[in-house]
Amino acid sequence: MCLTGVDYFSTLGYQPGIAFLAAGALSPIATLVLVLLTLFGALPMYRRVAAESPHGDGSISMLENLLSRWKGKLFVLALLGFVATSFIITITLSAADATAHIIENPFVIDHLHFLHHRITVTIFLIAALGAIFLKGFKEAVGIAVVLVAIYLVLNVAVLVTCLYEIATNPAVVWSWKATLFQTYRSPFLMIGTALVLFPKLALGLSGFETGVVVMPLVRGDHELSKDELEAIHTTRSARVNDPTAQELLRGRIQNTRKLLTTAAVIMSLLLVASSISTTLLIPAEEFRPETLTQEAGKANGRALAYLAHLYLGDIFGTAYDISTILILWFAGSSALAGLLNIVPRYLPRFGMAPAWARATRPLVVVFTLICFLVTILFRADVDAQGGAYATGVLALMTSAAIAVTLSARRRGEKIQWVFMLISLVFSYTTVVNIIEQPEGIKIAAIFIVAIIISSLISRVYRSTELRVESVELDDNAREFIRQAAKGTIRIITNRCDSGTPLEYELKEKEKREDNHIPPNEPILFFEVTPGDASEFSGVLRIAGEKVDGYRVLRAESPAVPNAIAAFLLYLRNETGKLPHVYFGWSEGNPVSYLMKYIAFGEGDTAPVTHEVLRQAEKDPEQRPVVHVGG
Repeated sequence: MCLTGVDYFSTLGYQPGIAFLAAGALSPIATLVLVLLTLFGALPMYRRVAAESPHGDGSISMLENLLSRWKGKLFVLALLGFVATSFIITITLSAADATAHIIENPFVIDHLHFLHHRITVTIFLIAALGAIFLKGFKEAVGIAVVLVAIYLVLNVAVLVTCLYEIATNPAVVWSWKATLFQTYRSPFLMIGTALVLFPKLALGLSGFETGVVVMPLVRGDHELSKDELEAIHTTRSARVNDPTAQELLRGRIQNTRKLLTTAAVIMSLLLVASSISTTLLIPAEEFRPETLTQEAGKANGRALAYLAHLYLGDIFGTAYDISTILILWFAGSSALAGLLNIVPRYLPRFGMAPAWARATRPLVVVFTLICFLVTILFRADVDAQGGAYATGVLALMTSAAIAVTLSARRRGEKIQWVFMLISLVFSYTTVVNIIEQPEGIKIAAIFIVAIIISSLISRVYRSTELRVESVELDDNAREFIRQAAKGTIRIITNRCDSGTPLEYELKEKEKREDNHIPPNEPILFFEVTPGDASEFSGVLRIAGEKVDGYRVLRAESPAVPNAIAAFLLYLRNETGKLPHVYFGWSEGNPVSYLMKYIAFGEGDTAPVTHEVLRQAEKDPEQRPVVHVGG
């Protein structure tokens, strides 16, 4: 919970100030709307996401399963753009606000002038965060626990003091009430305006997506052994239905739901208390943002820190500043953990990233450099990044709402109507935020375009890899190969047409004549049916079948040439003999064949098979023999 909490709870560092700038005196009511949406919208929604996506894939994996082939992959890539927007801006915005707390501290203002360089200090904080993740992930989790515990205690102290000040000084309440009714006249107008304004407060909803993304770190009812942990991971496959593994997984799901509920309740209480305290006790002019003609107000980006100094003194205030700086700096840890969990789950599996993208340290370096660039572009300005952050958060929450709605609808559950209403609320919130703060969608669009272009380039570059994780044969196929291994193994590739004995008779006659295969040499037919070409790799399952005496091996694969190459290498390794494979010439434009291969997994099969074999086996003497005739 603390790893999620450094993201979720740390928003208290800037959320009250952003809420006041958005809603003014109406901030407590708009915050209450946000809290109701949190507890009765986001929370039940993500409790369901935790149950249906327990391996840390979040709502993305749920939506991926709803769309097939390239549509699903492109949709996931688009969502990854919003994930990148949300998580990258989490890192940069939190570091920027930590910098604001540093340079506005009275001690720093008076004695540490060298820290008055907003961009430099922010980049240093981001680099330090990346360095911790380069050292190791367990260290990051340990730090998160300490930071969250101290930060929550200090916030409770500040808020209790502020609420006591309000209770003993009712004049501030009457002043706030007078301002409200002078501006809005009736409670209904206040509520209506709050419903319109609350999308600007959407930063307070962050933390749910990271909460489900870090699910692999959540322990079940007991400490898992290595074998139990491996059993849980096998449940990713729909074919695996191990009751023990499912029981272990239920423990993780239950505890994640407890995590989400506990975090949401704590944050809701803190949000309401902080909004009331800052709105009633801080003069409005102290919230003003920085402009070309005036400096930012003393409470801008640090409202609770302002109150800590005001009511508890500079010593406690400095301690609060340090705690806030540390948790804001480390708030990026949950976002970075989410990125390190999600990216290796999708892009390498789609063949849309280099193999090194599965490794943690290279990704940490890449994400850190991107954060440097974003910080420089936004000049480490908290207010400027707020819209982009909200866009990323809301887009992910909208996708999660749609995913759980469709899931409930498929099961015929009546709760689908509740989730549909939640989906409409989040859709409205997202659209309003995009219209009023378009910089978020612009950044997301840049990430989406960059991800799609780089992914497709990587997919083309890696298309001639072997792309087969393993080869599995049924009993018939294994027997056919055992018999063929007594002599020279000769494989005739065939695209199944009618599947009649006449088809195989004519095909065998053609290949024996074209390639001078002796009539007494046995042959095997190998047929690969194109599967889902958007998948990059998988297990090649081969079934054997006799058709009027002709021995036929059949399989399905996303890429036909790669499957043939993998099968040939498998034969070589299993039998110790170099197999011979026979193709016919393809007639047509080679460029169109190339595009067909990339998009649909088939094309001019013979040369691509040879190229896959060449890359997989560097020694020509150990490479299966490819024949092309006709």
